[in-house]
Formats: sequence, C-alpha cells, structure tokens
Amino acid sequence: MDTILISRRRLMLAAAATGVAMALPASASATARIDRKALVRRHNPFLTQVDPTSPLMLGNGNIGFTADITGLQTFTEPYSKIAPLLTEAQWAWHSFPNPQGFTVRDTQVEIDVRGVKRRYGYIENWADAEKNPAMAWIRENPHRFSLGRMALDLRANDGSPARFADIRNTRQTLDMWTGTLTSSFTYDGEAVTVVTRVLPEQDAVMAEVTSALVAQGRLGVAVRFPGVAKALNPDPSDWSNPASHSTTELSRKAGEVRLKRQIDATAYHVAIAAPGAAIEKTEAHAYRVGANASKLIVTTQFSAQAGAAVSNPAEAAAATARHWIHYWTDGGMVDFSGSTDPRAKELERRVVLSQYLMAVNAAGAFPPQEEGLFSNSWNGKSHLEMHPWHSAHFALWGRPQLLEKSLAWYVGFLPKAKARAAEQGLKGAWWPKMIGPDGADSPSKVSPFIMWQQPHPIYMSELLYRAGGGERLLKAYGELVEECANLLASFPYLDEASGKYRLGPPIIPVQENFAPLSTFDPAFEVAYFRWGIETAQAWRERAGKSRHADWDAVLAKWPDLPQKDGLYLPVRSEPGFWDKAAGACKANALEETCQNRDHPSFLMPLGFLPGRDVDKPTMRRTLDRVKRDWDLRQTWGWDYPMMALTAARLNAPEEAIDWLFFDAKNNKFGTSGMTPRVHLDAHAAAFVPTATGSTSAQAGVGPDGPGYQRAAQTYFPSNGGLLLAVALMAGGWDGQGGLAPGFPRKGWKVRAEGLLKSI
Repeated sequence: MDTILISRRRLMLAAAATGVAMALPASASATARIDRKALVRRHNPFLTQVDPTSPLMLGNGNIGFTADITGLQTFTEPYSKIAPLLTEAQWAWHSFPNPQGFTVRDTQVEIDVRGVKRRYGYIENWADAEKNPAMAWIRENPHRFSLGRMALDLRANDGSPARFADIRNTRQTLDMWTGTLTSSFTYDGEAVTVVTRVLPEQDAVMAEVTSALVAQGRLGVAVRFPGVAKALNPDPSDWSNPASHSTTELSRKAGEVRLKRQIDATAYHVAIAAPGAAIEKTEAHAYRVGANASKLIVTTQFSAQAGAAVSNPAEAAAATARHWIHYWTDGGMVDFSGSTDPRAKELERRVVLSQYLMAVNAAGAFPPQEEGLFSNSWNGKSHLEMHPWHSAHFALWGRPQLLEKSLAWYVGFLPKAKARAAEQGLKGAWWPKMIGPDGADSPSKVSPFIMWQQPHPIYMSELLYRAGGGERLLKAYGELVEECANLLASFPYLDEASGKYRLGPPIIPVQENFAPLSTFDPAFEVAYFRWGIETAQAWRERAGKSRHADWDAVLAKWPDLPQKDGLYLPVRSEPGFWDKAAGACKANALEETCQNRDHPSFLMPLGFLPGRDVDKPTMRRTLDRVKRDWDLRQTWGWDYPMMALTAARLNAPEEAIDWLFFDAKNNKFGTSGMTPRVHLDAHAAAFVPTATGSTSAQAGVGPDGPGYQRAAQTYFPSNGGLLLAVALMAGGWDGQGGLAPGFPRKGWKVRAEGLLKSI
C-alpha cells in the first residue's frame, strides 16, 4: 500500500461554529491528522440547475426538509414525482378513520405449523389484498405525512406568481460542515439569496432571504399545510381537500403566530416566527411572511406538543453550525487523498455524503424507513430487518449515541414483542418486519415469515457495548438481549431424522423468493441465530450470570450451514439450487420463477458476520459462483457493500472495491449522495406497483430502459451499507490486524481516525 496512516483516537470539539481547534493525545503524530473540514467541504454538493430526482436535504435526525433549487419548496414542477418536496418527522404519523374497528387479528389466517394452528397476517396473492378492507387498512395505517411546505412567495410586477422558467443564474451549495444550504438566483433582474438551516434541538426550519424584492413586497415566505392523500406513496400530501383538515390560530404576537393543526385524530403544533416581519393568513391553511427590508428571516417550528420558544436567528445559526461541526469532528473519518486509483475520490465522496444523509435520515428515535424522511414507500413504515443497514454503522464510526437513539425503541416495545412470541407458542420477543410506531405487524405475502430481524437488537447492542457502553449498556439492554435470544433458541425445532435443530418452515429468508411453507434452514439465518444466542450468553457472563443451560442444549444440536458440491446453498430445502441457476435461470433470464436473484444472503455468514462456522474455501467458491450465475441486475443497493464485506474477509480487497463500484442501476450515487431503488420486471416498462406493494407515482416509460421501474429515488440502506463496508475495510475486524486490511496494497492511500474494529 502506498501510505496508510490510521489513528483510532477520537478528535474532540474545542471551539464553536466560527472555528474549531482539535487536540490530539501527545502520543499521536500531528502528521496523521485528517483535515476534516477540508475533506468534508471538498464534497459539498453544488448545483447550477435542478437535479430532478435528487433535491438536497436538511435535517437533524428527527425531521427532514427537502429543498428545491431556491432553497425552500417553491417550485415542485421541475422535480420528478418520485422526488417530492416534503417536510417529514419521525414523530409525525396519521391514520385514516377506522369506523369498522379493524385490528391485526382481522388480517390473520391460520397456518398449520407442525400440527398446530398459528395465526399470521398473510395473503398468498397480493392482488387479493384490495378485496380485504382490514388487510388494506392495517397495512396503510398509521402512515407518515408531510407537516407543511415552506416556500418563497415570489411575484411578478403585476402580482402574478413567478414562473420557474423566469428564474435565472441558479446556484446552490450544501455546506455539510455547518449544515447550511445557500441558494441564489436572479428574478426580474434582482438577485435573491436564501440560506436555509434545520435547527439541531428543535424540529424547525429557518430561512434567511435577502433581496431588494423583499422590501418591494414582491418576495416573502409562504407556509402552507396539506391534508393527507389516499395515495400515500411517495408523496402523501393532499392539497385539494381543504375541508378535510383544520388550521387553528392559537396565539399571535409581534413577529410570531402559533397554530394547531388537526387531520382526523392527528394533531400537531406549528410556530411561525419572523422578528420584525408581518405574518398574515392568506388561505385556510396558508400564511405569508413579509417585511419592509431587504432581509427576511423566518423560522417554522413543528412539534407534536405545543412547542418551546423559537430560538432567535443568531443563536439558531450558531447552534446549527456547532451541531454539525461536532458531528464531523467527534466521529470516525476516512481520507483517501493521495490515492492513485481513480475510484478513490468517488469513494470518498460517497462516504462523506452517506455520513451526512444518515445523520439526517437515520439518527432519530424510531427505526428509519427505507426512504428516510425524503419520501414515502410502504406508507412510510419501517422495515426492522433493514435497521442495521441504516444505523449500525454509527457505532463503528465513533457515533454510538446515534445508534442508541433508535435501539431504545425496542426496549419500550418489548412487552408487545413478548406477547407476539407467546401467540406463536415461543419464548422471548418476536419483532415484526414492517411497522409503524404502534409496532403492529403489517400484513403481506412475505412480512409474517421473515425472521432475520430477530437477532438485530443483539447485534446492535453488541456494537454499542464494544463502543464503550460497559456496565450501563448491560443494564439498559440486558433484558432486550435476553428475550431476543429466548426467541432465537425456541424458534427452531428438533428434526428427529437428523438429530439437528431446523429453522422453518414456515420461514422466508433474506432472499425473499422462497416459498414460506416449504422452506427451511436458510443459510444466513442459521448462522445469525447461532451468533445471536452465543453473543447473548457472553452478555450473561459479562453481567456475572451463569450461561443459560437451555440455550447451550440447543447450540449442541445446531445445524451446520447448508451446502452441496462445495458450494453454500441459500436454503437447505433447495439442494438443487445451483444446478437450476446454471441452467434455465442464468443471468440473462428475468423470469420471476428464477431464484438466482434478490439478495445473495448466503454470503453474509462471512462478511456481515465473522464466519464462525464458515469454511473459507467453500465461501470463496460460492462467491465466484455468484459472480457467474447470479442475476446481479435484480439486486438491491445494500447487496454490493454486503458482497464487498465478504470479499474483504476472504482477503480479496481488490474484489471488495470492485463490488463497491459494481455497475448496476441500484448502485448509482447521485449528486446528493442518494441512490435509487429500481425494480426490474421482465414484463413491463412503465412505473407500476412493485412486488412488495410499494406504489410508484410516476407514469410513463421507465427511465432505466425496458423492464426497469423506478419505485423510489432514494434507498438509504445503500448508504448505510457502504459505511458498514468501509468501516470494516479501513478499520479492520476481530482477528484481522494491520492497517486498512480491506483495501488493496496498490493504488490506495488510506488514513482513518476514530473507527471501531468490526465484529
């Protein structure tokens, strides 16, 4: 390797927004220090025209604000319908009325599980869901919605609204170092500058607008509020039914108005503050802010309860900068400058942008949804099986407190999870797949049977413990880890013929194209359940408890990883899998009956996991077979870093880099750092609902060619997966020493600070 300098010491924030002084321990070489400010800022997104599918975002982990080229949400028409301009919050959920009182039980059917009838929210044919009103209501409710739109009210001389076509000289920069979006343009010969921030401690958007047009009365800020549309994805906003919701003015004083918003049973509060400005109501759900000066500063605060005092603009700007400088300074960082591999600069850009986007979209108190706070898919609900791919990286990148925010949700939901396990005749806690804040299991063809989310709380708790949580973590999450392991140990059953325990049926593996009622022993779940139980035993020992004898009895008869002919199998129930993949279902076939597509999760026992039971030569052959016979078009954005993890642990760093840059529709990182989620269908070339039930909102020919349907522009597991992979490749893993062991020796200069060694 050219030169690799790694410091695992965390840099500490020592100054406020206007400047940062960093102190290193005396033992650290000053030459090893990364110029973090320069690194972050050299990747600041810069636009001179609209990027129709990737508008830029601001946020604080709890609220996200998507801005157009003007810095607010002024012009929607230049943007794709799959990239709506929304203001969404982790706490903002709505449900349509439920006069029939549908419950989860109304969505369930009885399925025979080894002679016992168990209830699952299952529907074999998703098209039939529309015929079951309970199924539709439970799946759609609760759902995320947009809190409001903050836009420029820009007028021509005759008072008519400005047209986007008349905006000139657009320039926009997102300064990630301070969390500041600066946008400028000219209109009717006058310059306009807008500086936008989202406050760190309040769910508030602050806009500073400077232009002679303000004093002329032709430029102000409009704040408008939508209802909730029946079509929830990707844009839940309904602007056409003002009678379906209410906006009540609670108080008014100079430069401030406080409002209560009501949509069915959902209520939230809004404060509009603008010192020295006039705030007038213009419609039932709209306000305009204007001033007799060249500068106008407006803050719109959203809150579930009556909000606190709105910060004054100077304090808000300083707090926002401090927050982001602290984020960049007090966590991990990787610098690839000086590398000769032409991909190094792009990888560094992707890493920095992913760190920013994850702080905005995956650092809240509830497990994030796959589109974060950018747009809706699956009605804005979270998929718990994807939680580590969103948030686990925070612990490895020296920011464990951001992971712990959402991990704490499991503790509060533990009683309901235990009740669900008991319904299935099991011990411990059963975590649903697709959920809203109520934790209700959303029904579907696959949701009830996916089980790889069950060890996730153990995995994330272990990362937090390794990050320095110590005794506090053992006390805070010991019961959570224990109950997860109870589920893992009670879910398998003893197969008398083999003398080994068996996982399923019913079960659907990570790779979601196996029949739930006939599938058993999926490879990753076999490895992950075992790892979870063993890790839970270690937690007991750390707490001074004895090992759980029942768990050890199960482990003594645990199944090995399924394999045949020197290759790992996706599931033990399909021993002829690779023969079929090499024949009728080679990568040039797009038939849904082919199983050599979706996530090659049988690679994950060595990669995502450390490979306790993995034979490396067998895994090497299996990865080679994936490259030969897998339909890599029909994969998802996190599959590429997942495969990079496996390659790195196989001591193939060049291959790991190749996987990170694999040329696929789902592996493109746009100007903003966002990646698309593209669904591949051999039989259609238009935007239609995907197989998961997520509805695309844009009609017409697919932008990625025949057969491709873009269901959403943003898929944040791609970003979180990239950060997991780079953390391991640069920071190493248990049993693997040396400097940046996952990077090639030639062409790469890697400096890393503050990374935790991966499991």
